[in-house]
Amino acid sequence: MKPQDEDLNGLIESADVRERLTALTRNTGGDGSDLKIRTMVLAELKKTMTAARDETRRRLMEDGRGLVCAQRLSHLQDELIRIIYDFAYFHVYRIENPSAAERMSVVAVGGYGRGTLAPGSDVDLLFVLPYKQTAWGEQVVEYILYMLWDLGLKVGHATRTIDECIRLGRSDMTIRTAVLEARYIWGDEALAAELVERFDEEVVKNTSSEFIAAKLKERDQRHKRQGTSRYLVEPNIKEGKGGLRDLNTLFWIAKYHYRVRSQSELVKRGVLSRAEYNRMVKSEDFLWAVRCHLHFLTGRPEERLSFDVQREIAIRLGYTQHPGMRDVERFMKHYFLVAKDIGDLTRILCAALEDQHVKEPEGNGLTRFVRRFRFGRTPGPAKPVDGAPGFLVENNRLNIASETVFEDDPANLLRAFQIADKNGYYLHPQMTKVIRRSLKLVDAKLRSDAEANRLFLSILTSRHNPEKTLRKMNEAGVLGRFVPDFGKVVAMMQFNMYHHYTVDEHLIRSIGVLAEIERGESGEDHPLSTDLILTLQNRRVLYVAMFLHDIAKGRPEDHSMAGARIARKLCPRFGLSDAETDTVAWLIEHHLDMSTIAQSRDLSDERTITDFAGIVQSLERLKLLLILTVADIRAVGPGVFNGWKGQLLRTLYYETEPHLTGGHSKLSHRQAIERAKTELMDRLDHWPEAARATYAERHYPHYWLRVSADRRLAHAELIRKADLASDRLAFEVRPHAFEAVTELTVLAPDHPRLLSVIAGACFATGANIVDAHIDTTTDGFALDTIFISRELPDDDDELRRGNRVTDLIAKALTGEARLPETTSKKGALKGRMKAFKVSAEVLVNNTLSDDYTVLEVSGLDRPGLLFDLTRAISTLNLNIGSAHISTFGEKVVDVFYVTDLTGQKISNIGRQEIIRDRLEAAVDGEIDLSAAAPVARKITLHAG
Repeated sequence: MKPQDEDLNGLIESADVRERLTALTRNTGGDGSDLKIRTMVLAELKKTMTAARDETRRRLMEDGRGLVCAQRLSHLQDELIRIIYDFAYFHVYRIENPSAAERMSVVAVGGYGRGTLAPGSDVDLLFVLPYKQTAWGEQVVEYILYMLWDLGLKVGHATRTIDECIRLGRSDMTIRTAVLEARYIWGDEALAAELVERFDEEVVKNTSSEFIAAKLKERDQRHKRQGTSRYLVEPNIKEGKGGLRDLNTLFWIAKYHYRVRSQSELVKRGVLSRAEYNRMVKSEDFLWAVRCHLHFLTGRPEERLSFDVQREIAIRLGYTQHPGMRDVERFMKHYFLVAKDIGDLTRILCAALEDQHVKEPEGNGLTRFVRRFRFGRTPGPAKPVDGAPGFLVENNRLNIASETVFEDDPANLLRAFQIADKNGYYLHPQMTKVIRRSLKLVDAKLRSDAEANRLFLSILTSRHNPEKTLRKMNEAGVLGRFVPDFGKVVAMMQFNMYHHYTVDEHLIRSIGVLAEIERGESGEDHPLSTDLILTLQNRRVLYVAMFLHDIAKGRPEDHSMAGARIARKLCPRFGLSDAETDTVAWLIEHHLDMSTIAQSRDLSDERTITDFAGIVQSLERLKLLLILTVADIRAVGPGVFNGWKGQLLRTLYYETEPHLTGGHSKLSHRQAIERAKTELMDRLDHWPEAARATYAERHYPHYWLRVSADRRLAHAELIRKADLASDRLAFEVRPHAFEAVTELTVLAPDHPRLLSVIAGACFATGANIVDAHIDTTTDGFALDTIFISRELPDDDDELRRGNRVTDLIAKALTGEARLPETTSKKGALKGRMKAFKVSAEVLVNNTLSDDYTVLEVSGLDRPGLLFDLTRAISTLNLNIGSAHISTFGEKVVDVFYVTDLTGQKISNIGRQEIIRDRLEAAVDGEIDLSAAAPVARKITLHAG
């Protein structure tokens, strides 16, 4: 689409600029070669360029037209090059009678050749010569380039003859693509015209198969580098899937093969419908608006749409907040819908290319080459699909036998995907194109059709590759039409750092993870889920719940409750029984419970387990909820699920299971304590009898109830070793590779600030605490167990890292080292974190535990936060029994089980308010170290 004159008017007055530059040479007889004159020329050009760019930015803010903005910047660049060229030609390197060799054409190539530039784009130039380079030509090129560089522009350039362009274009695909976009700017126009004509005839002609294969391969490699999903929540608008480069590739292929100069010609050639062409233009305009705003906003050629700029760009583009969706989320939804459109257009073009070359004998080479490149096979004859009239399979790709197959039976829109999934077929681009144009057939009648719903459930619960099939259905537009509630979350992003993908992509990926677990391909990472999924009484309720668990995102109400309500409406339509529907709705309503409890509650506290068992109520539901939770977390994004989270979930499962099977021990606390002591004493049979008897009395009752048998043994050996050496400080470091954590055990004289010192040492060494358990012995020692995230693959390296942390703890406790103050105050947050606002919140709860008050602190994560919180808690004269740290992207939820100094819960309302105020201030980096209650020696009746 060419810019209109009115879009460019008033941007740069070239004639006036030329007059001002010529005036600088009046005193030298028109000679502008003097360095002083060059300096004045540069200053004049800078002033002109700055004013024009400022005007371009102003117009973008006013009219929001992205493509026009890019064309304005390209026009400005053209004019600057013309002015510089003319000044060099007439005032610096003047020649009276130029020879045939002293000619030159300045040609824009690459993106600049298309007549579009972003504010931070490179300026790609080709200086075309008739013959070999001359001294005059070299001087002019050098003058132009140095002037452009001094203007602060990034210039890509080459100086070549036409013969060189042809030769290199044949052998180098990058050069071929650049010259494909060649556009005359200034100089000898005949040279540029000859280049375009010869390039078309000697390079492009009869080589489209080679070019298309190279561009598709290049695109796939780029997607692999950027992330194969077009639904990453911080997309690269230039190089990412569904970005500008994909749109460029689309046009390069069309331009190369159909030999057209403009996109609108593709409609005349029948490649695109008018509606599809309009989608292409709108997509391009939107992406250019985003890119230009992004460059202007950041002041650099930034292509990643990161969290810290998304909201500002949303505001600049005029998006507003709606119930359940913020302005930035509405903007990003539009972005992902555009990215999806670009994928659709690519498939439509491929269909058109293939359709034409099936009909044309000369195109057989292209068809064969592209097919072999994409699928590794040579084409075979089309065959009907058994039991599915209306469908053909050709070269392992499913196609339709006639254009009316979907009109004849709209259920075929579902059947096509079910056949492809069942047989492992690819979808022929021609069929995909017809599906896209038949979406109006997916109406209320089809949605209520029993056969259509049977087919959909077959796809969703397939034992083949349901993720791939559902994604194809989503990209074709069928999934969102057939399940309108799913359509509402298509391309929806959640503005946070926790979720890596849009909601629809997350749901589809979660189905893929579930299928992976069922196939046994995740056994090493999820051994319990892999075992349990084979024992389920009904697997389809799990798949349906997985597909629907986040379907109510973006609504004002709680998405778990709303999702359960949607499930009760959809499940009967899908063919599920009343009992199955109840199970699916329950799973969706409670799909976050197991993760929340595992990561933020004390799993050794009996109240935690009994309360959770009361929610679950049956072993079958416990199995379903565990598997759903694992798949949900895994599908959030790479690295979100780790061994530690897996261990917490397994612990919660194993602790809850006996409560649901009747196998839970009914031993009294006293009996349970005696049994735990007896078990440990039996394992310490190598100790002297007196030492064993003494040790059995060194722990408070609660220790014996909540600490595992293996950890009790490790603690006993550590304490015994310290006693024999008369050490008052002792440490043990144990890497746990499978759980992806390293366990630090600290034995030290009990002190109110001990956990704060440990947290400070971890902060200073960059160690991230994920869990902490605090125990106190009857003889005044603290026994703290800290779990930090594992960072190094080798156990020996991780052991050394853990020892560095314990060394600093020891030095801090003995006064040999001073812990640093946290510097990341609220106002100093950097990078992406600045984009988020998470209000500090402190909940004080006395119902979650029989023995502790539970403090739940949430807010914006930052380095040193746990250090600040534990310092604040120590000044409040509270004992910490355990600490549980969970991070969800930018948000942190730290949970502390605490008592007062006498071991009692915090029941005084006034004191609870002080705790809330102090800890909310600590989240913001404001630590009040004044005592909130009379300071007394720390006395713990029972800790743990």
